Amino acid sequence: MNPLFYIFQQTMFFAIPLLIVALGGMFSERSGIVNIALDGIMIFGAFCSILFINMTQDFLSGQLLLILAILVAGGSGVLISLLHAYASINAKADQVISGTAINMLAPAFAIYVARMIQGVQQIGFTNTFRIPKVPLLGDIPVIGPMFFQGAYITTYLGLAILVISVIVLYKTRFGLRLRACGEHPHAADSVGINVYRMRYIGVMISGFLGGLGGLVFVIPTSTEFNATVAGYGFLALAVLIFGNWKPWPILGAAFFFVLMKAVSSAYSGVPFLYDLGIPNAVYKMIPYVATMIVLAFTSKNSQAPKAEGIPYDKGGR
Repeated sequence: MNPLFYIFQQTMFFAIPLLIVALGGMFSERSGIVNIALDGIMIFGAFCSILFINMTQDFLSGQLLLILAILVAGGSGVLISLLHAYASINAKADQVISGTAINMLAPAFAIYVARMIQGVQQIGFTNTFRIPKVPLLGDIPVIGPMFFQGAYITTYLGLAILVISVIVLYKTRFGLRLRACGEHPHAADSVGINVYRMRYIGVMISGFLGGLGGLVFVIPTSTEFNATVAGYGFLALAVLIFGNWKPWPILGAAFFFVLMKAVSSAYSGVPFLYDLGIPNAVYKMIPYVATMIVLAFTSKNSQAPKAEGIPYDKGGR
């Protein structure tokens, strides 16, 4: 395969999970619930789905197994997100503290259960999910090698989620109600919208997409899961803020941060960068340093939902 096509595919493998998880965070925060638990949700979803693959790969393989793992990842993400939803909506707890607790709980849970079941915390699996070439589409010049050779259905799923998110958020009554609950919950309640239910749904959608994003991150890039997603949940939060809580800007932000990661990973293939003699660890820091710099310059112009992070009290104003 042409090196440019290979680099493009690698970019997609890292950008798609960022996109999916950031879109998940968007649904939660558009409903009014801050969700910094995305990293923990990713870890929990990846752990449950990779463990499922590990335990069933002797009699299942290929796309059927991957589809089932997608459902497991999304379902497990919903389950752990309900903890955050209950704490934030019913208990009116500090949403940042609740999210932080999940970020601490998820990797500890994954390590403990993995060691209980297998004796080690790494969960291995056989990758039978790569599609060498999609019939007919894989033969299209330029587009075929980029999108339809050596691909995963998770890439197409991520792009489909983007389109569906745009339609749901801006073209449906549900999307209008969800946004109303994040902007003016008391006004929404006055016209009969159940703010508590809408916020629960927003957090659950966030959990489903966050758990799915964990699986989508692991599948194309590794053959084992070690209770970490390399901080991608936190990068997804940066993508969400940089994308101004809107689907299409989130897509652009995801590709920007992945471009920074591509530089940090492929610097050795660029003679100018390699000859600088800068330590490898410095290049590895590039995506995260770029995140802080971009947020420092753009956060003032970001327009978060007005009621984000504020517990809703039906009797208050």
